[in-house]
Amino acid sequence: MEWLLEKDGLLLRWLMETFSHPVLDKIMIFISSLGNKGMIWIAIGVLFFLFGWKNQQWRTRGLLVLFSLAANLLVCNAVLKPLVDRTRPYYVLEYTPLIPPVGDPSFPSGHTAASFAAATAIYAINKKWGIAAYLFAAIMGFSRLYLGVHFPTDVLFGAIIGMAAAKIVVHIFRKRRKKI
Repeated sequence: MEWLLEKDGLLLRWLMETFSHPVLDKIMIFISSLGNKGMIWIAIGVLFFLFGWKNQQWRTRGLLVLFSLAANLLVCNAVLKPLVDRTRPYYVLEYTPLIPPVGDPSFPSGHTAASFAAATAIYAINKKWGIAAYLFAAIMGFSRLYLGVHFPTDVLFGAIIGMAAAKIVVHIFRKRRKKI
């Protein structure tokens, strides 16, 4: 396990050093801020839901995104972050991140998990939109590495957990015969 943690830190440092650029700093800070508290994804889910005032299918789509985010929130923030309680990389590797330090544990990346949960739900609704959402989710995950606030394994497992949470929600929706 210690070997994995060491490689995780080395990969993070390499990513931060390799891609560091003042213009990218601003872009990555902006992208990451869109994921704060999952707000961009919540807004998309709410917009889908609000389009449902005339079309029940859109309401269901909105609920699918919002329930996927909620399931992800429970797994990541209520269970895994307190259970694993991984220290943020800037404390372990002793550097100053590009954004103000946060107080919650590092594992898993909540920004990444929420992004992949929403992207998976959106993919279930529409494949083309889903591909775009997955691309943005990957950029969100990369932004968390670029800013130095997560280890690579935090981001990797955040993506896996987010997708799994959404797939379970999609499965439940389909089982209940709701038209997505």
